[in-house]
Amino acid sequence: MDKVFSNKINILKALAILIVVSGHLEFSLIPMFPPYSFQVILFFFIAGMLFNEKYDFIEYFKRRFKSLMIPYILYCLAYLGITYAITPVVGKFWGMPVSLRNELLIPFLTGHQLDLISPLWFVPQLFTTLIVYKILNYIKLNIWLRGGIYLLLAFAAIQMEPFVDNLYILYLSRTMFSLFFVHLGYFYVQKIEGKFNIFNYKTLAFVLILQAFLWLTNADYTPTDGIGLSYILVWGDFDNWIVPILTGFTGIWMSLFLVEAGYNYIKDWKFLGKIGQNTYHIMANHLLVFNFITYTILALKGIPFDIRNSHDIYWFYCPMKTTYFYFVIGIIVTTYFGEFLKVVKRKF
Repeated sequence: MDKVFSNKINILKALAILIVVSGHLEFSLIPMFPPYSFQVILFFFIAGMLFNEKYDFIEYFKRRFKSLMIPYILYCLAYLGITYAITPVVGKFWGMPVSLRNELLIPFLTGHQLDLISPLWFVPQLFTTLIVYKILNYIKLNIWLRGGIYLLLAFAAIQMEPFVDNLYILYLSRTMFSLFFVHLGYFYVQKIEGKFNIFNYKTLAFVLILQAFLWLTNADYTPTDGIGLSYILVWGDFDNWIVPILTGFTGIWMSLFLVEAGYNYIKDWKFLGKIGQNTYHIMANHLLVFNFITYTILALKGIPFDIRNSHDIYWFYCPMKTTYFYFVIGIIVTTYFGEFLKVVKRKF
């Protein structure tokens, strides 16, 4: 893989995880481009950019299982222990009742069996989507035609919203929707990257104008909330038949644009590189760090933990004052925890 391309991918991954964490703190890292309008599908897009056809199915399956599911299983086991350990201290079990179904099946259906690692719901879904994409890639069709088929599947997934109370339909819907953005990443590398300059000021103006018009469809939030235009992919919750796809395009384009425009200025920033190399660990651990901060603040102020426990896992203390403290500390701690795990892995 070309070194510059690899570096840009790593910076794009860093930007993607920063957008995810900012979304969980309910602010928008990129003005006009709220995180819940594209944060998850940006990772599907990146996976498509890295898709390699050279491996046969068995080898591809083993590689993706090793890189995605093995760490996921280990994190699930670790967080099951952590959740049990902190329950007597905080006074609440942050998760679903432990059962074979909740520990083996729910990770694929919702990924919310344990609240503290609920952001990792994305991992089994990514694994599923990539395996399905690999299988469908054996059907020899023109890359444009395949893109059209995947786009139709994405539209069909949005129409399945009334039926997603059935978790198996929800799983199918998410897979259908995400396949398109994996293919979009693959298409970008094959047909656009290095061949056409789509990152110019005319395109920027078009994207900004389009995004401004998309805000007019905003039913639930205002621009000051920073999380408008949202759809919740994990629950198959789409409020519009086309806006989620369009904001996917605009959010992905803006992310690529920022990487391209800023590359020469940030390519040697080592900490940014570390963020990009530790996205998995940041995704897995930032809620634990956030909640450690919250419970610590409450303890120092003498506030009963019941106040925190009456809210969901994404609640944090006094957001008007603390949002960016949570963000900075969360990113630093989880990034260097990932670096620590790499050192441990090399020694053992």
